[in-house]
Amino acid sequence: MVENSMNEIVTKATNGDKQALNEVVKSIDKLVYNLAIKMLWNPEDAEDASQEILIKVITNLGSFKGNSSFSTWVYRIATNYLLTYLSKNKSRHMMSFDSLAEDLSQGMLNDVGFNENTGEQKLLIQEIKIGCTNGMLQCLAPESRTTYILGDILHLNSIEGANIQNISPEAFRKRLSRARGLLFAFMETNCGIAQPKNKCRCKKQICHCVSASRVNPKKLLFATNGEDIELLECINSADDTVKLFQTNPDYEIPEKAVEELKHILEIS
Repeated sequence: MVENSMNEIVTKATNGDKQALNEVVKSIDKLVYNLAIKMLWNPEDAEDASQEILIKVITNLGSFKGNSSFSTWVYRIATNYLLTYLSKNKSRHMMSFDSLAEDLSQGMLNDVGFNENTGEQKLLIQEIKIGCTNGMLQCLAPESRTTYILGDILHLNSIEGANIQNISPEAFRKRLSRARGLLFAFMETNCGIAQPKNKCRCKKQICHCVSASRVNPKKLLFATNGEDIELLECINSADDTVKLFQTNPDYEIPEKAVEELKHILEIS
């Protein structure tokens, strides 16, 4: 019923109904933005990419035939755009598990304590936790990163994921298994949240991240609202590596980006 309703809205939007077009944008802007953040790490890059993706979606609405859910169709456009973007900007988005492990190790050596108030400390812990887990995703090859996000974080089944990535369900499952193996192996030997025997803790990385300008306490990239602090309780109870990624909050695309998009599409 919900999908039928969405299809009706898309049809109206395709026929020039501006209110319906607004509803289409509102229904997918958060979806697109959160995928872009996970794929690109940097919220500013994700914002720019989201605008381009949303324009592609709106200008190609006429090609949506309803053979899949509308969200699946949108994810396919979004992932194709993001993979092309990454292939063109390799130097800006390159990271490896080895370099991340070295950085975490260096952070532990530089731990000298952090004396700010408890509220700020909690925000910085969450900033580092989200930045680090998203950083782990960047260590996966783009195609594998996409598969892991679709399968384990967004909970899409192998048929939906395969449709989005234009591969067979079996290939999707194999790629997801390999991506899990790489991520879990890294976290098993490095992450203190996923594996308590490891010494690394987000709190202990604060000084290193601040001193190395990885984190700016006055301009946080990820820990930007009260929900982020509440999610710290979920971090402490995460009993497997998948949950560690799932405790990252969903974000609203910045309002200015939505308004710019509406202006471009003349649907203000």
